[in-house]
Amino acid sequence: MSKLLGHREAALAALVVALFAAIGWRAPVFWSAANLDTLLNDSAILTIMALAQMCALLTRGVDLSVGASMALAGMLTALLSRAQPELPVVWSILLALGSGLVLGTLNGVCIAWLSLPPIVVTLGTMSIYRGLVFVVSGGAWVNAHELGPRFVAFPLERFLGLTHLGWIALGVAALGYLFLHHRSAGRELYALGGNPAAARHVGINGPRRELLVYVLSGACSGLCGYLWVARYAVAYTETALGFEMQTIAACVIGGVSIRGGRGNVSGCLLGAAFLVLLFNALPIIDVSPFWQPAISGAAILAAVVLNSRSEPERRRARSWKPAGNALGART
Repeated sequence: MSKLLGHREAALAALVVALFAAIGWRAPVFWSAANLDTLLNDSAILTIMALAQMCALLTRGVDLSVGASMALAGMLTALLSRAQPELPVVWSILLALGSGLVLGTLNGVCIAWLSLPPIVVTLGTMSIYRGLVFVVSGGAWVNAHELGPRFVAFPLERFLGLTHLGWIALGVAALGYLFLHHRSAGRELYALGGNPAAARHVGINGPRRELLVYVLSGACSGLCGYLWVARYAVAYTETALGFEMQTIAACVIGGVSIRGGRGNVSGCLLGAAFLVLLFNALPIIDVSPFWQPAISGAAILAAVVLNSRSEPERRRARSWKPAGNALGART
């Protein structure tokens, strides 16, 4: 399986390079340092949220509420900044993280402890959270001139030549790699998605791990809600509308299986890079940005078909049941 993933990631990396070269050949300005910086900033939020979505997919779940959670957390931080323009940015970030944790915990409790289907729970909370954006804002926008100067400046300020957005995305990617590949809690997510019965058989606490997944997803959503609002200097009711589709697309393009138990961080990052390049190429080839949702949906469908055709051994193993004292079970 790891060899198969390696081949897929190599092919995807080659496709990303080819796409970048083709776009630059059509419009050489695409290769400029300024545009590369823009691409990195544009990909940062998608990278963070794709990694959070990947954790949910690994457990055979999904978080459809990430866009709405981002909108609600972003609106709360914008309202705080409008009321207290000189407030240090750290308070806005803490509010974003705290509100995201609450929203994610609500999802996790319903899924892990009430045993409700993730797609049903997060579809419902997506509507609830999006509605709460209207409630707290009264349906009004918070525009750039109403936001504190430090609030808006923080994501694009630079440290060692890289924006804070870039550093945060790199940090989350590094933490995600360490968690999923070098921590027992992260490895258990693969076991839960790969074979839930066997995972329970060896004593993995499924509800606790599922709760952890959605709490982390909520925290990332809250943080990205602030980063989105500050990056674009506006908060409104449709912030990040449909963004959950982009996070799922980035994951499945990168080889994360919707059947659970398969995927890694590098593939997820490549999937996000591919989408960002593709979306930034649309104006260059005279395609309306309004086609983005259709492109995301087509990419998901194509990637799911490809994934399903490359997993024959997993399809055969789905009916496998651990027997007797297999996997070290007690007798």
